[in-house]
Amino acid sequence: MFETLIRGATVVNADGLSRGDIGIAAGKVAALIAPGEAAEAGTVINASGSFLLPGLVDAHAHLREPGLTQKEDFSSGTHAAALGGVTTVLDMPTDEPWTATSEQLADKMAMAEGRIHVDVGLQAVVSRDLSLVPRLLDRAPVSFELFTADVPDAFLFATLDAVAEALKAFAGAETLIGISPGDQSILTGATARDRSGSIAAFLDSRPPLAEANGIARAVIAAASAEARIHVRQINSELGVETWNRLRGMADASVETTPQNLFFTADDYEAQGANLKASPPLRSPHDVDALRAALGAGLIDIVATDHAPHAPVEKAAPYTAFADIPGGMPGLQTLLQTMLRLVEEGLIVLPDLVRMCSTNPAERFGLGRRKGRVAVGYDADLLILDPRQSSTIANADQLSRAGCTPFDGWKVKARLTNVFLRGREIVREGRPVGAAQGKIVTRES
Repeated sequence: MFETLIRGATVVNADGLSRGDIGIAAGKVAALIAPGEAAEAGTVINASGSFLLPGLVDAHAHLREPGLTQKEDFSSGTHAAALGGVTTVLDMPTDEPWTATSEQLADKMAMAEGRIHVDVGLQAVVSRDLSLVPRLLDRAPVSFELFTADVPDAFLFATLDAVAEALKAFAGAETLIGISPGDQSILTGATARDRSGSIAAFLDSRPPLAEANGIARAVIAAASAEARIHVRQINSELGVETWNRLRGMADASVETTPQNLFFTADDYEAQGANLKASPPLRSPHDVDALRAALGAGLIDIVATDHAPHAPVEKAAPYTAFADIPGGMPGLQTLLQTMLRLVEEGLIVLPDLVRMCSTNPAERFGLGRRKGRVAVGYDADLLILDPRQSSTIANADQLSRAGCTPFDGWKVKARLTNVFLRGREIVREGRPVGAAQGKIVTRES
């Protein structure tokens, strides 16, 4: 007898669609049952006409705790994630302090205990003190993060030599190193040439050339060091072309974000501070190239770079556009924005699962328990009703940012139920139950 039985849904995995009922026990998918086959359960859910997806895994999010909780915290951020169908959040290390030591990582794990509404994997930052790496590896973070531009000196690896030497510290380690493909030399040079503080100056300081050079440097250094890397959000035609030519040289994957697939630099005029982030938004031509790459399967992961700020922080006056706090919320809207791409015909539902669930789970060391509707996997499940519609609205956002750049967008589907390890955490679009999330670590 199962604890829960979900009947009648069409199951969506990265490799396609299938029909079958899902038996859940002890937090796992215990059985895939032929449609209509006899089975007993304490709770039976009729999902006829709906799709059943694995919970999404957001590989790039900033939950802002410790130290920046006026922007977000573990509770508010994971509450928003649950409502959006993200059942696993991979949290970046750029809080206050940055998660750079074993002790800081342990402290962060303890802070989250009992307060997270979905599962959370923590990422550690690579600092210039590479002697810290072995003890961090002992705590099995889901990944490490290495920065090449626009960060404090203690975490800046601005040259090919610096990146290559840092990657050597991970020789033989079963982990993944995320790399943001910036270029400090271009940032420094452009800023010196144009001190106007305009939007144009911000764009010129972080051009496609910087992204492309950052991608090339990351892939070549990874090939030399035999390291596993993940290139953070790319969004330019030059970056996509560089990635396409070099990606086979190393064990490397790449991501982009929904905002980079829908907005262009022209949208700064209307939304301004709400869209300001790094990398900056690009030209319509760049967006077209990025969308083509997504449709062709060249993008491995779509993540959000969920990076909320308090409304007063975004609304404050700033001398330069570059000084506006960068980032926007995204956890609650990841599924809906990806469904818009399905509506447009750019991708299909299995592509959505591949890029937002299966690939991030596998790449970040959670692939034996997350990212699939399969026997033995965590019963992190979404019921999606295509007969209903939904509208993204600022008023519904649970992030402390209280807004979304996708406000007013309509989606021809509705997320009705979310399960985390077999327990229902969202019902009819509303959160239910106490915080049940756990800290997850990289599989050995």
